[in-house]
Amino acid sequence: MASPMIGVRDLTVTFGHGPDAVRAVRGVSFDVAEGESFGLVGESGSGKSTVLRVLAGLNPDWTGTAVVAGSAVTQHLSKAYRRSVQMVFQDPYGSLHPRHTVDRVLSEPLEIHRIGDGERRIASVLTDVGLGPQFRFRYPHQLSGGQRQRVAIARALILEPKVLLLDEPTSALDVSVQAEILNLLKRLRRERGLTYVLVSHNLAVVGYMCDRLAVMNRGLVVEEMTVDDLRAEAPKEAYTRQLLTASRGYDRAAADRMVTYD
Repeated sequence: MASPMIGVRDLTVTFGHGPDAVRAVRGVSFDVAEGESFGLVGESGSGKSTVLRVLAGLNPDWTGTAVVAGSAVTQHLSKAYRRSVQMVFQDPYGSLHPRHTVDRVLSEPLEIHRIGDGERRIASVLTDVGLGPQFRFRYPHQLSGGQRQRVAIARALILEPKVLLLDEPTSALDVSVQAEILNLLKRLRRERGLTYVLVSHNLAVVGYMCDRLAVMNRGLVVEEMTVDDLRAEAPKEAYTRQLLTASRGYDRAAADRMVTYD
């Protein structure tokens, strides 16, 4: 059996010390196959984005093991790792420098990694994300939210990574734009053979984008399931059933019955 593209074992993340310490992630383990799209689902504060930040090298204080594309995640990640694993953040307004043009946003990763042929790469990646050359010298304030997120995706893609870490990539966008970005990400995964880890609280998004998912609650993975199980509404855990109920709209009686994991 081939090694997974991503393998996480007993990942634990604690913030703070002593009596004020908070265990944000508690012994999380999962595998993601090459070319697979894997979802991490849960309420705010469940630990799903913290897992993503560990894989991206943005949270150095953790225990356990994590291997991505054959390389162990450590506190000092190599340039090769950072090139092969890229992250797309939730907020397209906060993730782009307001005084940098699109050209500069896309040029900087190439300069950092000493990759040539910038003109061709920038033109190509802008086309791939559905933006033409006319966007190259615009500033973020001249772009819509959806266009900014396309630029953020282009910035992640320009280094030709193997893995994209997607942290609620459409939740800050207008509903009318969300489907366009999800369809773009789905096409890019297919065309480039990418592996995705998608964090979301939206089960409909995960059902559309992912092959499998792990449900998190208070730092724990309480259930892994396929998207077919999700669509069939056949979870094993009560908490997952509650998330499904909540995804259909607010129900006060259902909210009062919510199960949590201490």
